[in-house]
Amino acid sequence: MPKQLFITGISTDVGKTIASAIVTEALKADYWKPIQAGDLEHSDTHKVQQLISNTHTQFHPNSYALKTPMSPHAAAAIDGLVIQKKEILPPETANHLVIEGAGGLLVPLNDTETVLDLIQDHHKVIVVSRHYLGSINHTLLTLRMLQAKGLDVALLFSGNTHPPTETVIQKMTGVRVLGNIYEEKVFSKEVIARYADTFREVLCDFINA
Repeated sequence: MPKQLFITGISTDVGKTIASAIVTEALKADYWKPIQAGDLEHSDTHKVQQLISNTHTQFHPNSYALKTPMSPHAAAAIDGLVIQKKEILPPETANHLVIEGAGGLLVPLNDTETVLDLIQDHHKVIVVSRHYLGSINHTLLTLRMLQAKGLDVALLFSGNTHPPTETVIQKMTGVRVLGNIYEEKVFSKEVIARYADTFREVLCDFINA
């Protein structure tokens, strides 16, 4: 049965798009970025398109394509819009669907809703964490908020390993850790394909659990 995976991060610029490309390639899933803010000519959808190799993936249009690289609520205001959750409807597909969020969970969409409100009960959630001073706090807050909602959550580390950080997060949350996406000189199609092969089995275990 096709599954929907929502990929979020502990902050912005932690590696969600690279992670999304790897998961999309590993599962030959469809890809959807509901809200794109800024960089419309080289959007996250374009980046994932350029990184995958399989011919099964379909790319679905953004519900909102905003011109300014800012928090969605602010970017929408500049465009004279108010983001409406009812307008953000998942595409119809018989395939697995990778959904890439914007920033972290509490990034505002409008005056009352955040990215967290886009995550549905049936979604499998992958949190991308990157090591920096303060990242333990950000990771624990993100994981505990998702776990409090009863969501099925897994953690993916972006960057080289840091055992003291990774171990304490796993011990304090009991979260399933999928592994690490290491620092690379470049993320090419070949590199993405290699990671896809590495993660395919653990991803299949996660979505079928």
